[in-house]
Amino acid sequence: MENSDRGETDGETLFHYCQDGEVISATYKGGGIRAGSLIGKVDDEGNMDIIYHHINAKGDFVTGKCRSVPEVLPDGRIRLKEKWQRTCGDCPSGESTVEEIERQRELIYYI
Repeated sequence: MENSDRGETDGETLFHYCQDGEVISATYKGGGIRAGSLIGKVDDEGNMDIIYHHINAKGDFVTGKCRSVPEVLPDGRIRLKEKWQRTCGDCPSGESTVEEIERQRELIYYI
């Protein structure tokens, strides 16, 4: 949905999330991302602390961490408000909004 200027994900980036109890994981690709994955934990309030890594369209490795706060939309889909910080290069930070586009066993999100 939205991303900061230094963010590399865009409307073509698809995330495939899975959750097993408090552990979440995802793979993602598309747009400015050739391949990526993340892993994290869900706290008692439903917020997620995540670490991620990907290879961008230029072929660079990118690593970072993220705090995601979920919101249930009126139609039952989930929106994540994220604050991210890269842990490589000049370590830029930013904010993103990720929104569920289809409800399945594994949730599919786009940014």
